[in-house]
Amino acid sequence: MTVYFIGAGPGDPDLITVKGQRLIRNCPVIIYAGSLVPAAVLEGHQAVQVSNSAELHLDQIIALMKSAHANGQDVARVHSGDPSLYGAIGEQIRCLKALGIPFEIIPGVTATAACAALLGTELTLPDISQSVILTRYADKTAMPQGESLGELAQHRATMAIHLGISNLGKIVAELTPHYGADCPIAVVHRASWPDQDWVCGTLSDIEDKVNAKGFRRTALILVGRVLGNDVFSESSLYRAGHAHVFRP
Repeated sequence: MTVYFIGAGPGDPDLITVKGQRLIRNCPVIIYAGSLVPAAVLEGHQAVQVSNSAELHLDQIIALMKSAHANGQDVARVHSGDPSLYGAIGEQIRCLKALGIPFEIIPGVTATAACAALLGTELTLPDISQSVILTRYADKTAMPQGESLGELAQHRATMAIHLGISNLGKIVAELTPHYGADCPIAVVHRASWPDQDWVCGTLSDIEDKVNAKGFRRTALILVGRVLGNDVFSESSLYRAGHAHVFRP
């Protein structure tokens, strides 16, 4: 018996991996994050027990896994996006290790990747940014030392900020001294869902644009000079005259 932590992707059921879909359809027990994972992701399942973890606390989730283990049943533990990013699987894994219950992580498409696809942009452009920082806004849970937005912004790398839409004004204030008021920023609401929406602007005007849209939750913030930038060097990968093992 194994607990499979499955990344369901950002919302579009077609963006789940083949392996993740196969496990969901075959596992007799499913525990899914119902507030973030659309029901369509579970289509075709043959599970005898399906539980919505949005209605449960950690001890109850672990109790379901223990019961399945005792019955020799595999568990599809379905999270949104990629479960290793803000999926709260670390605490579940810690419990499973203590109980001696095997587990496996099945990666998923991240919200950041879905937003980049929607915006039609590459997040790492030569001369502009070769790093992507995935972070969140410190609200209910404090950030570790050295990971405040202001400190991370000093790198001026492409930044994806989770869980920050309700504090957009504070985020803009922290980023502007490092990126500049004219730096491009995009706010994407429910990327890849049927009701997806987004707005692009600069740090100087994004608050008004987001207020006009009425975004309040389930939105990702992307910041960086890679957004809407067509002025950059070509990569060496496809440059004529650049030889490598597959192109002597």
